[in-house]
This record gives sequence, C-alpha cells and structure tokens, in this order.
Amino acid sequence: MRVVIAEDHALLRDGLTRILEAFDFEVVATVDNGPALLPALTAQRPDVAVVDVRLPPTFTDEGLQAAIAARATIPGLPVLVLSQHVEPLYARELLGERGGGVGYLLKDRVSNVAQFVDAVRRVASGGTVMDPEVVARLLERSGPLDVLTQREREVLGQMAEGRSNGAIAAKLFVTEKAVSKHINSIFTKLGLPPSDDDNRRVLAVLAYLDA
Repeated sequence: MRVVIAEDHALLRDGLTRILEAFDFEVVATVDNGPALLPALTAQRPDVAVVDVRLPPTFTDEGLQAAIAARATIPGLPVLVLSQHVEPLYARELLGERGGGVGYLLKDRVSNVAQFVDAVRRVASGGTVMDPEVVARLLERSGPLDVLTQREREVLGQMAEGRSNGAIAAKLFVTEKAVSKHINSIFTKLGLPPSDDDNRRVLAVLAYLDA
C-alpha cells in the first residue's frame, strides 16, 4: 500500500515512515511543507495520504487545503489528517469532501502504533476515522442532536469514529440488531431519507459535526 506523508517535524516524519514501513506500507514520498504536498500527491497518486493540518510556510491549514485540492484532481483520494489539537472545523471541512476514505486523528494517537496503523488501513480502504477526543468534545455540545436519545448519541459517536455496526455492538455491549435500529432512528430524526447517491452514515456524521 503506497503512502505519501506530509509532516514538517523531521523526527515525527521519520517516525511515521518507520512505523508504516514496518507494517508493509510503501512510503513513496515525504514532504515538509504545504506547497510541496499537492505536487507530491498528484504525481504519486498514493493509496492513502497522511497529512499534518498545519504546515509551513504559515502553519495554518496548508496541509488540509492541499489534501482537499488533491481530492479534486484525484477523486476519492484517501486522506488521514493529523492535528496537534482538537479542531472540529477541520474535521468538518475534510468530511465535506465526500468520496473516498477520510480520517482525523490527534498526533498523540501515533504513539499507539496499533491504533494508528489501523486508522491508516481503514482510511485507505474507504472508511471514516474520527479521533475519540474530537467526538467527545462534540458530544458536550447541544443543538440539533438534542432530538436523539443518549443511546442514539452514543451510537452516532461510534459511527463518527468510523466503527461498523458489529464494532459498535461490541463496544456498547448490545446486539447488532439493536445498533441497526438505533441507526435507522438516527437517520429518521436527522431527516436523512433513503438515497442511492449519499452515504447516510457520512451525512449523519456531518450533522453531528455541524451540531
């Protein structure tokens, strides 16, 4: 599996490279600034990009914007964004670019190698991965999600982290049938009717982030 890494801190960039190569990923390019990222992504067309949100020269959102621009050229390019802090707006902006796997993790998660590698693989396979701390921060907020029960909010939180129905059932100690019922209720309450064009799980997560 081919990977492009964008990270300005040399030690972390080298660490990410070593971790991924140890798990049979092929790191085809590494960059340390925003302007270099888009050309690297369009030239290499990797299976997944691991991108720091804030890159030189301004350390604002160069990494995120370069990744979004690359997805316009390479539809569905899987992108796992790394951030130093909880910034739900960035997660919302990335998820708004529908199509292909997306993920948002705090950099602290990299120290848990198994969790990090699993996140990269899930995003590469088209899944959605949200950092549990981001989800927890969002759960503290009120708004449109007030229509959901506490259990439905828990299920939606697990969906936001990218878990399947089976994984949610195991996490919450309920049956998959119960999870399915909760998810259908969530879709109904959030006004997400059946559709052949939209991934309602992603739309539900977007509603979650908008809340």
